[in-house]
Amino acid sequence: MEMDFERCYRAVDSRDQRFDGWFYTGVTSTGIYCRPSCPAITPKRQNVRFFPSAAAAQGAGLRACRRCRPDAAPGSPLWDVRADVVGRAMRLIADGVVDRDGVPGLASRLGYTERHLHRMLSAEMGAGPLALARAQRAQTARILIETTDLGMAEIAFAAGFGSVRQFNDTLREVYASAPSDLRTARGRQQAPAGAGSITLRLAYRPPLHAQALLDFFAVRALPGVEEVRDGTYHRGLRLPHGTGQVALTPAAGHVAATLRLADLRDLAPAVARCRRLLDLDADPAAIDATLAADPALAPTITAEPGIRVPRAVDGFEQAVRAIIGQQVSVTSARTTLIRLLSHPSDQVDHEVSEATGDPTPGQPHDQRGEPGPGGLRGFLSAEELLGVPDSGFGMPVGRREALRGLARAVSDGTVDLAPGVDREDAVRRLLTLPGIGPWTANYLAMRAFGDPDVLLSSDLAVRRGAAALGLPDTPTTLDGYAERWRPWRSYATIRLWRAA
Repeated sequence: MEMDFERCYRAVDSRDQRFDGWFYTGVTSTGIYCRPSCPAITPKRQNVRFFPSAAAAQGAGLRACRRCRPDAAPGSPLWDVRADVVGRAMRLIADGVVDRDGVPGLASRLGYTERHLHRMLSAEMGAGPLALARAQRAQTARILIETTDLGMAEIAFAAGFGSVRQFNDTLREVYASAPSDLRTARGRQQAPAGAGSITLRLAYRPPLHAQALLDFFAVRALPGVEEVRDGTYHRGLRLPHGTGQVALTPAAGHVAATLRLADLRDLAPAVARCRRLLDLDADPAAIDATLAADPALAPTITAEPGIRVPRAVDGFEQAVRAIIGQQVSVTSARTTLIRLLSHPSDQVDHEVSEATGDPTPGQPHDQRGEPGPGGLRGFLSAEELLGVPDSGFGMPVGRREALRGLARAVSDGTVDLAPGVDREDAVRRLLTLPGIGPWTANYLAMRAFGDPDVLLSSDLAVRRGAAALGLPDTPTTLDGYAERWRPWRSYATIRLWRAA
């Protein structure tokens, strides 16, 4: 990552929080590293070094500032934009792939040798995959120390460390504190929200139009999987080691997250997926500035700054929703999805209330795990969908077989819907499946794969929104006009939906 010293230093001198996560400030005279917005006195130029990642700063022998907590800064928005190997690697590391499969597993997922992957990451991030994963483990451990009463040995292994000694050494090196000292200091923080819960703050770059996200999820919420209640989005999660639930409440400067996990090793993947779901690593200032240059969009940006792209915690879930939502209303798609979820893969038929469209009480549990106190579970897996009987689909045969074809492709590895997928390759593979056309593949590129530059020009609501704003409203003419919105056409798509 290229970093201009003068530009970075000006951001530090002005304590500009928009640059948090873009780079880290190392202060050689104190031996600490900070986020750009740290409220401490601006260090002298000769004592400053800039790093592209927290791992790079740690590798230079610096510890995290206790005042600004740079390890909890928003992630770099580069990984939202970039679809290259480094961007994909960073998303997979955040999702815990190195902790689960090691560097060989990460390299295999990306199609490169370990040596070449290390070289690329070191050149861009100042640290290799192990160091980047180690920095994430340290942050996960700190969260568990400060928000749970677990023993240190349990926390060490839950955070992904290979031994308690490695855990102790890493935390002393990164935070210049023993784990027990971090727990003592938590008295200054908010108490955990109930037994078995983990509470933390998910930082973002303001502004954030939280109500737009809550409105989007509320209209599409599936009973038993998700709900929006009292300004909080609740949902069940399917995670690498088990199930979980999360409650996400937008607040000033952060989103409050309360997690309940069947396996604490899933903390880092759960956090990464929640950040991705709410698009918290975006750079709204850059996005809105580009779109506001168009006079047709400028009034909507002034009225609603900080619109994000509602993304997904589960690529397969989003793909199923996209196929069912083809050429039908949101309400109709939701009703069909509710019926599908009421027929678990034990192949026992269940009835759906004609009055509400919700599953009737008393149905057997499916294989998505027991619902937690909030009664929420993760979405069906590909294997479970393949076990749903014909009567559970409630849709034309062609669409039903499209869903089964997708499930088979995901199960056998033909199609990868993971966070670090090669976007172009994934779209190409999806288009080879029966029943999946350009709209569905591009919708998934935008919401499941995180592509910031997708315009759904053939979408009826997009065309209606364009017409409402006085823009061209045929696919061909809208495509040509939208070139001025690059590389943020996904955000323009959301604004056109809202205009409709």
